[in-house]
Amino acid sequence: MEKKRSGALSALIIGLCVVASCVCLAYGLSHFRSESTHEMTATGSASVDFESDIIIWRGSFDATAVTSQEAYTKIKSDADLVKGYLLKNGISESEVIFSSVDISKTYHSIYDEFGNYVSSEEDGYQLSQGVTITSSNLDTVEKISRDISSLLDEGVELTSWSPEYYYSDLDALKLDLIDKASQNAKERIDIMAENTDATLGKLKSSNLGVFQITAKNSGTGSYSYDGAFDTSSRYKTASITVKLSYDVK
Repeated sequence: MEKKRSGALSALIIGLCVVASCVCLAYGLSHFRSESTHEMTATGSASVDFESDIIIWRGSFDATAVTSQEAYTKIKSDADLVKGYLLKNGISESEVIFSSVDISKTYHSIYDEFGNYVSSEEDGYQLSQGVTITSSNLDTVEKISRDISSLLDEGVELTSWSPEYYYSDLDALKLDLIDKASQNAKERIDIMAENTDATLGKLKSSNLGVFQITAKNSGTGSYSYDGAFDTSSRYKTASITVKLSYDVK
C-alpha cells in the first residue's frame, strides 16, 4: 500500500513539473516572439551637390625613327615643346609630371607576289612618353585639354585623354552626409512612432549604406551596388543612406 501511495505521489510530482516546464517554455517563447517582432525601422538619406576642386589631365606623344637615337632625339624635342606649351598657358612646373620613355621596335609586313603574308621585318623604333597635369586650376587645364592644335602644328603627335575630376575634402563631406542621413532616419522613425502611438526604446541596430558619387543630375540610374565614384564630371552629387532600427515598448 505504501508503495502505491509513494508511486502515485511521484507521478503527481513529475506531472506537476512537466506542466510547470511547459508553462515556462510557452511564456518564454511568447515573450521572445513579442520582443523580437516589436521594432521600428526606417532608412534615411542625404545628398549634396558639389564642384570638384582638383583636375587631372593625361596625354601622351610618340616619336618614330629608323634608329633609336633619332627617335630619342625627336621625343626629347617633343617633350620640350609640350612643357613649353603648358607653362606658356598658365600651368606651373610643379603641376607637370613626365613619365619615363617607353621604347619598342617597329616592323613592316612582307608579302609575296600573290599578296600572301610571308614574314615581318624590323624597320625602326617607336618611343612614347606620357605627361600628367594635376592642378586646382580647372578652367585652365580644361582649355588645354581641348586645344592642342598648336602642338600638332609643330609636329608633336599628342594624344589627349578626357580630364578626371576629384574633390580634396571628401572625408569631411562623407561625415557630414552620414550625420544628416542618420538624423533623417531618426526623424522618420519619430514620425511613425507618433502616428502609431508607439513608445521607442533603445537603438537596436544601425547600418550604413554605400557612398555614391555620380555626375550631377545623372539620377539613381548611375548608382552602383558597391558604390559609384564618378571622375568624369566636374559637377557631382554625393549621397548616402543610413538604416536605423529601434525597439518599441
